[in-house]
This record gives sequence, structure tokens and C-alpha cells, in this order.
Amino acid sequence: MMKNISNSPFHNNQTPNHIRDRNHKKLGFLSAVPFRFSLRGYGFCMAALFLFCFGSLFYQLNGGPPKILLDIRQYLGESTYLDDHGPPTPRVLPFPSQVVYNRVGKCGSRTVVILLRLLAERHQFNLVSSDIHNKTRLTKHEQVDLMRNISNMPQPFLYTRHVHFLNFTRFRIEQPVYINIIRDPINRFLSNYFFRRFGDWRGEQNHLIRTPGMKDDERYLDINVCILENYPECSNPRLFYIIPYFCGQHPQCREPGEWALERAKQNVLENYLIVGILEELEDVLLLLERLLPHYFTDVLNIYKSPDYRKVGNMTGTVRKHTPTLEALQVLYHRMSYEYDFYNFIRDQFHLMKKKIGLKSVSQPPAHQASFLKELALRTPEPLDEEEELEVEADLEDMSKLYKRV
Repeated sequence: MMKNISNSPFHNNQTPNHIRDRNHKKLGFLSAVPFRFSLRGYGFCMAALFLFCFGSLFYQLNGGPPKILLDIRQYLGESTYLDDHGPPTPRVLPFPSQVVYNRVGKCGSRTVVILLRLLAERHQFNLVSSDIHNKTRLTKHEQVDLMRNISNMPQPFLYTRHVHFLNFTRFRIEQPVYINIIRDPINRFLSNYFFRRFGDWRGEQNHLIRTPGMKDDERYLDINVCILENYPECSNPRLFYIIPYFCGQHPQCREPGEWALERAKQNVLENYLIVGILEELEDVLLLLERLLPHYFTDVLNIYKSPDYRKVGNMTGTVRKHTPTLEALQVLYHRMSYEYDFYNFIRDQFHLMKKKIGLKSVSQPPAHQASFLKELALRTPEPLDEEEELEVEADLEDMSKLYKRV
């Protein structure tokens, strides 16, 4: 039996007017609700649009996203379902994972390489030191082969060799980060001059191995005579030695002049993370530790340790002496391009120390022309290439020691 709704008290008390008023109130309330929500939505949309426009403008003015964001994306790569459920893909580390040290002869390179061997064991990076020491200039074919071999090494790696600057991008190969160290040009020349003739403190007989074809009249040639009488060894182009390491493989890089000098400076600014000076070696090591911690962390402590000093002091060149002031002045004039470049590197190095806020632990010497009056051969004597086998035993002992630390 159906219930008679019309007989209920609630229904009987409401007239058609009451019902019409109540419906109008409901419609008024409901019509107000969407209006209030539309104002909020409109405000939200305008705020989002403003943020999007501002962000887009900021992105364009700054050339793209922040570098750290690009580094993170590069490290993480493009993750996909297959990547997540398959073997991990090789990743490029967000710090320089390809470093080339095209070391300059007689500028402390053996000292740094011995440190790198200890550091490579400790920090687990791939150190590749070339066995080729006397071929710095390469044909185009040799350049391409070497650059491809370098770029295919397991990362992170540090490759070191006596070789003039290689322009990877010229052959569409990814350019690595370069580092290097140079030395006061006259000090470098004198160290090389006497070492080739007389070796080091362990005995003068080892010079016969290094320069077996050198006759006695050349071996015992007075350095002043060599300079003042314009012997080839003490003249250009042999004195034009440091700049070609930074200028590159172009034939004109071996000709003393403004072109090679300016190209070398440009390459330093564009491709080198740091070029230090041997006279401030401890500061160089501190900067390397700051800029490349994955390679050089704790390098200064190792360098200053007694065990390392024992190995590093094995090679003091004998019979080395300072030429006369007249000879030094002639040499300085002949090496004017080398000194222009050296002073440029020194200024850049000091500027980098200032920017990073590094408090110097070295006392930089003066390098104006007046330094010729009191030239002191005070820079740390680097180890030569041929001494590598002779320090291997001590190096192995040091490696065992630092493994236990």
C-alpha cells in the first residue's frame, strides 16, 4: 500500500509560494558557489602564467638551466624502464673524468707522476703514463690515433705524456681537461744543460747512458762560451721550448714569434683547468686538490712526507753553476717570448689563487729583469724520465706504506 505523502503534516504546511521561495534560495546559493570558485581558479591561473613567463625569461637570459642541474642530468642519464630493469649503463661522472697532463720536460713532471701513482692507488682512477718521451710533434695521422686511444680509456682517467697540445675538437673528438706545470725558462734550460752532461749525485757515469754520442769537447763546454758564442744548443730555436707545448702541433708553433705565443695563451685560457709554476709547487698541489679532489685529495700531505722526500731528493744535478751576468742577460734576451709566456702563466696562476681564496704557502720570487743579478737555482729539481726504473723499488715501498694509512 502506497503512502499518501499529501496527507503528511510537513507537506500540508507548505504553500506553493513557500515552495517557490525555497527553490529560488537554493538556486541563488548554488549560483554563487561556482562564482567564488571561478575567482580562485582565475587567480591561480594568472599566478601560474606569471611564474611560467618569469621562469622562461630567466632561462633564456641565463643560457639554459643551472650548470649543476645539467651535471646531475648528465650523471643520471635518461632513465627508462629497460634501464631500470637491465644492467646499469655507463655514466659520465659530474666531475672532469678525462684529464690530460701534457707535461713539459724538466718542469717537475717526474715529481708529479710519482705522486700520481700513489694517488691512483688510493683514489682508484686510471693513470696512464706514456712510455714515449722523445716525440712531442706528431703527424696528423698520429694525432688522430693518439686522441682516439685517449678518449677510449676507461674513465675516470689521467693521461700523461711529453707531447705538444692536441686539439681534440678539430677532429670532432670530445676535448679532455688539460693541466700542466712550467718553470722559470732560464732555470729550466740550465737544469737540462748540466743534467744531460753530468747526471746527478749518484755518480757521473749515468750521463754516458743518456748522451752516449756526446763528445768530450761538447760535454765539458763552458756554459758561458755556449751562450756568448751562439752555439746551437744555447740559441733559438732550441731555446723556444715551453711555448710549443701549449701552442700545439701546427708547424708555426715551433717558430719563435708572436703567432705561437698568442696561440699558446689562447689555448691555456680555453682548454687548461690549471697551469702552475714549479717555483710555487706546494700551491700548485693545493689548487689541484681543490679543483680535482677525485684525483688529488691528500696530495700535499704525501708530498711533504719524509718517505716521499727520500725519493724526490735522489736527483740533484751535479756541476751545476750559474752563468755570468753577461751570459744571463744574453740568454734572457733570446728567451723573451718564453718569459712573456711564463709571466702570463704566473699572473693567471696568482689570479686563480686569489679567486679561490687560497692562502699561499709559497713565496713567489721576483721575475723582473733585476732577478738576473741574483738568479738562484732554487726550484725543486725534477726527476728525469730515465730515472723511473731507479726509483721503482722506493716507490713500491711507499705504495705499501700508504695502503696501510
